[in-house]
Amino acid sequence: MSADNTPAIAGPRPLQQDDIDRKIKEFDSVPLFMKSLPESEDAAAPSLDALQSLIYEGTPDEIAQNFKEQGNDYFKGKRYREALGFYTQGLDAKPQDSAILEALLCNRAACNLELQNYGSVLKDCSRALTINPRSSKAYYRSALALLALDKLEEALDCCDRCLAYDRDNKGVQGVREKVSRKKEEKDRREREKAEKMRKEREEKMKMRKALEERHIFSVHDPDAPPNPYEPHFDPEDPSGKTLIFPVFFLYPQYATSDIVPTFVEDTPFSLHISTMFPPNAPPPEWDKKGEYVDGNLVIYGITRRKRLLKVGKKMSLKDLFAAAQEKPGEEKDGLELKDGCVTVVILPKGDEEKKWVEEFKRNRAS
Repeated sequence: MSADNTPAIAGPRPLQQDDIDRKIKEFDSVPLFMKSLPESEDAAAPSLDALQSLIYEGTPDEIAQNFKEQGNDYFKGKRYREALGFYTQGLDAKPQDSAILEALLCNRAACNLELQNYGSVLKDCSRALTINPRSSKAYYRSALALLALDKLEEALDCCDRCLAYDRDNKGVQGVREKVSRKKEEKDRREREKAEKMRKEREEKMKMRKALEERHIFSVHDPDAPPNPYEPHFDPEDPSGKTLIFPVFFLYPQYATSDIVPTFVEDTPFSLHISTMFPPNAPPPEWDKKGEYVDGNLVIYGITRRKRLLKVGKKMSLKDLFAAAQEKPGEEKDGLELKDGCVTVVILPKGDEEKKWVEEFKRNRAS
């Protein structure tokens, strides 16, 4: 009976983690189990050398078995690097017993699995399987390493090879379920990615064809800043044929510009002009003379061959595309799509318009 009258429990008491750590630490101070020699001069006693030499006494199998058991103690204490060292020393002893050799390889693989040295895991498990083609531990640890490396097909193959002869192995079954779930998720993502890429390719081909039909030439300046807008098909058009363009309105008189990011191609220019420059609204800050008012403005488009096209009041962007097309027998022509944008010039009627048109023609001729 104990002091508090509680009946004493017969038999050995289960070791706690603290007990395991303490005992392993005690091993480190015993010459027979030291992993390195102490640095003090007193440690150089002949008895230390004699004791340490005992670890290498016996047959290769006995030496390897001793190292394996020491490695097992360190592995239980989660000291994987030290355990790995003992298993390696066991292998270096070159045991002849295939069971010991297989165990050392599988145990070292377990250490490397904890240390995330997955390549080393696969090498040791491969060696173990050459010794014993039915080593379930080797297949199990290979599958875990392959799962961590995202080599899912190979991981499944390892599991299936093992389960072909050890079908009730719960550990391998559990790994196979994890691999299968991850593979299903990976396959789903790859299918979605492939479908997205297919749609993008189709969209690009459709857009390229639509631009060709409108006699539009795409021009890209590698030094230009990125454009947040780009031509696209009108999502509200059930036919899927109408395009929407970003359009720059340039005002050369004041060296400034506006952008209409979503100009539906069959919309007349007059609709945008009346919205941007209504007669009774205050003029833009840059309009020093108050000339930019609906009814007092003219629009020009410039083709690739530098032809100047005056836009009529009822003309739409699509009409401008058609007007920019070359005449039969002439060199190909059309509007340019510079970095995804169509550009038109806006000027007030009268002297400013005439001045700009004359200057444009002089520059074109030079």
